Amino acid sequence: MSVVVTALFHPVEGRTAELIDALRASIPAVHAEQGCRLYAIHDAEDGTITMIEKWDSREDLAAHAAGPAVKALEAAVAKLIAMPTTVTIMTPLPAGTPEQGQL
Repeated sequence: MSVVVTALFHPVEGRTAELIDALRASIPAVHAEQGCRLYAIHDAEDGTITMIEKWDSREDLAAHAAGPAVKALEAAVAKLIAMPTTVTIMTPLPAGTPEQGQL
């Protein structure tokens, strides 16, 4: 079963653009990972940057979390975030149409 993840980044004041650049730089390597269906950044109205992810399985997500792309990402954003990233792992609960009722 697929798994959906949000990773919420709190940029250091004045460094949002740098954080976005660092996240963008990580995307090609992650998109090439097994099981990656979605890995996209979003600028939230509350000033945070949110990564929305979808993986084919928890095993694929675990491999991603332990892999080199995440290690490089963590190093790249370490001085650009004001607090630790909040990661939420979710299991989809489909409802309605397949196109509209699940990621």
